[in-house]
Amino acid sequence: MTWNLWWRFGDWRARQEAIIATLRAEQPDVCGLQEVWAARDGVHQAELLARELGMHWAYSASPAPGRWQSRTGETDVDIGNAVLSRWPITATATGDLGGEGRTVLHARVDAPGGPVPVFTTHLDSSPDASATRCAQVERLLPFVAAHRVADHPPVLTGDFNAEPDSDELRRAGGHLTAPVVPGLVMVDAWRYHDGTDPGWTWDRRNPHVAESGAPSARIDYVLVGLGGPGRGRVEQVHLAGTEPRDGVWASDHFAVVADLR
Repeated sequence: MTWNLWWRFGDWRARQEAIIATLRAEQPDVCGLQEVWAARDGVHQAELLARELGMHWAYSASPAPGRWQSRTGETDVDIGNAVLSRWPITATATGDLGGEGRTVLHARVDAPGGPVPVFTTHLDSSPDASATRCAQVERLLPFVAAHRVADHPPVLTGDFNAEPDSDELRRAGGHLTAPVVPGLVMVDAWRYHDGTDPGWTWDRRNPHVAESGAPSARIDYVLVGLGGPGRGRVEQVHLAGTEPRDGVWASDHFAVVADLR
């Protein structure tokens, strides 16, 4: 599962309860999260979620949280990426992607069938920043390649702030154009959806999106290394968090949930 949690914007306390309810309903084995808050007094969103759900967690903070802090005035709260896992996390690493203080977090998950290399990231958000996101992908894919394991394809989750036919997603996939890392092809799990749903994760049905004035778009992804018919093959995919809970929208993004063999 991948989900952008919209940091501390809106009524974040009420949203926290809606986030927990959604995660409980979906019961993901592994979840990549973006815009995760961490207060410097020790209260940490990833830890709170993990405790509520009985999961393990890992977190990496952005080195440049100022653009978020300036919007809410909370200069003592950090922002970053996190991974929640039903199974132990045996190793972590963080890669610097540049731009607006963007990073990628790696967590090696000790799943019952063997280790799974999981990654989560959040690329620059400006509508005109495709070139910056392309540069971030040039850093991102070598980091993914460096942390691969032998018997499970890498699983890359995140908010790419870019649509499927963008230059940055084409480069990240490596099958519609030359891959960043030779031999590393990452398949968009939504391509396995068997319906006509466009898969919008930034959807104007959500009032937080409607207020932004931006059009609906699919910008959040689960990308899985193309490794044949074995472990890690995408079986099915759907969206989550697409309705309010008790009148509260959990985030301005919808989540993507992919079932992997």
